Amino acid sequence: MKKLAILAPATLIAAPAQAASGPFFSLANTDFVVLIAFILFLAVLVYFKVPGMLGKLLDKRATDIQSELDEARTLREEAQALLASYERKSRETQEQADRIVAHAKAEAEQAAVQAREDLKLSIERRLQAAESQIASAEASAIKDVRDRAAAVAVAAAREVVAEQMSAEDRNRLIDDLIATVGAKLH
Repeated sequence: MKKLAILAPATLIAAPAQAASGPFFSLANTDFVVLIAFILFLAVLVYFKVPGMLGKLLDKRATDIQSELDEARTLREEAQALLASYERKSRETQEQADRIVAHAKAEAEQAAVQAREDLKLSIERRLQAAESQIASAEASAIKDVRDRAAAVAVAAAREVVAEQMSAEDRNRLIDDLIATVGAKLH
């Protein structure tokens, strides 16, 4: 058994070499049998028009690939045109935004200048109103002082005259003083 186990792999290894020995056009030659089987396989393929079907499938696949490439090329061109359009719109929008910002800055500067001028005019008006109020208060105070001085002078004169003069002289003097004070005050 040991001998068979050792010989079995050796016989399997040598079997193709032994089968190929001898005349080539013999059914005992495996190379010839494989060649005939391959030729029959090719004949069956040709009979059932498999190469034509494979050609049609390959042509269809090539046509599909070409149409997909054309569609991809068209989509790429559309995408490039769309990208260019968006870039142009982006530039236009940026330019418009820049113009708006510049206009807003100019308006802000103009508003600041106008506000400064308005503030200056308001301060001048308030100063004039304050000066006018001061002058009015001063005039009123002077008038009050004059009126009070006149009243005090009249009262003092009355007392002095009442003590030193007769009734007739008093009346004449009072009338003269009242006329004089009235003329000076008005």
